[in-house]
Amino acid sequence: MEAQTYSRITTKSLQQMKSNGEKIAMLTAYDYTFAGLVDASGIDIILVGDSASNVMAGHETTLPITLDQMIYHASSVVRGASRALVVVDLPFGTYQSDSKQALRSAIRIMKESGAHAVKVEGGKQSKDSIERIIQAGIPVMGHLGLTPQSIYKFGSYTVRAKEDNEADQLLNETVMLEKIGCFGIVLEKIPATLAEKASKSVKIPIVGIGAGRNVDGQVLVLHDMLGMIKEFSPRFLRRYLDLDKIICQAISKYSEDVKSKDFPNEKEQY
Repeated sequence: MEAQTYSRITTKSLQQMKSNGEKIAMLTAYDYTFAGLVDASGIDIILVGDSASNVMAGHETTLPITLDQMIYHASSVVRGASRALVVVDLPFGTYQSDSKQALRSAIRIMKESGAHAVKVEGGKQSKDSIERIIQAGIPVMGHLGLTPQSIYKFGSYTVRAKEDNEADQLLNETVMLEKIGCFGIVLEKIPATLAEKASKSVKIPIVGIGAGRNVDGQVLVLHDMLGMIKEFSPRFLRRYLDLDKIICQAISKYSEDVKSKDFPNEKEQY
């Protein structure tokens, strides 16, 4: 079946893509310039991830980033994207305490950034918050498996749901998230067979990161797949470019040309 052409991706488009067996391509972006490049390349979903805490601000975890900072990144991305669905992470501390706080946080993101949806980590512990946000008319994408905001609880970034009890819980929570109205779910770093089972158990799209090929789509962090950050090298990451080398070579050449007085030359001045 040929892929359909979508002038603007919506939650309905993503449902149609799953129904048609068309894979969903999702990438992160955090600023206007990269968002424009990602959008023009045909990516279906741009995730303004709380991974900005790592790749943009240099923090060890995703926990330090604030709601105001996420709104800043999200509004920059929205201005650069004309086709992709823009989904924004609710950052740590903005939805865990109670569902009213969660709704206030989601409303701020939608109103102040112009984004199209939010993403919330967690299953049954986040159920009340997710339900309240959806009831207010805001689309929510779930996130199960390895949930980076809970890293200190897990103690490591190892594969989740390898044991039967945790696998059963993940499947139950996948069905629960669909039932309460999530339009899609990210499954992170779980066994491929479990992810495939989860994808088949629901009608909403399942997007994987380190969850194998038999799900409805894939997501990666833009800076990782472009080879801009080499310290992070999990098995699931495929680097499509060594952009760190290309950028460093260009900057080194610029510096060399400045110091040798080669730049600017006569054609490059007024």
